[in-house]
Amino acid sequence: MREKPQVLAREIVASSRLFRVEELQLRFSNGVERTYERLVGKGSGYGAVMVVAMLDAEHAVLVEEYCAGTDDYQISLPKGLVEPGEDVLLAANRELKEEAGFGAERLELLAELSLSPGYMSQKIQVVLARDLYEERLPGDEPEPMRVDKVSLREISALLQHPQFTEGRALAALYLVRDLLTQRGEFK
Repeated sequence: MREKPQVLAREIVASSRLFRVEELQLRFSNGVERTYERLVGKGSGYGAVMVVAMLDAEHAVLVEEYCAGTDDYQISLPKGLVEPGEDVLLAANRELKEEAGFGAERLELLAELSLSPGYMSQKIQVVLARDLYEERLPGDEPEPMRVDKVSLREISALLQHPQFTEGRALAALYLVRDLLTQRGEFK
């Protein structure tokens, strides 16, 4: 395993309501020094969850919401922040209820994904939710989210949809499809 660079200096150079930009002065094991910037969460670091909620053996729940980063409506999986003191699986079930109007009897933590590890510290926990039931909780979304579904057989076709661009959601869907196939639950 490679030796991590030595941190010579660290400073917050910009800050907003949600994020901080941290500048890092680093020295690598070969003596080269470089300055890096990274986006770090401003919160207390409890993390986030993304839920692949299975309506049946083939179909996963999708939601549509406005995304300021792309300035349009995007289709993705239910997701959100883990609240202070909240278990990851409880957070996944809460977000599923708030965004899609479903709860899950069975929840399984599958993986941790990052978005852009070269520039961002944030990670998201992928959770598989099954045995769904209808239940809606009030959330922090400014408007109701449209709920849709996708067949695990049609994931690659989903890439042709102009509103589906989130790489983490794509990875999570493939992860679930492959896992359920390996377990003999999806054929």
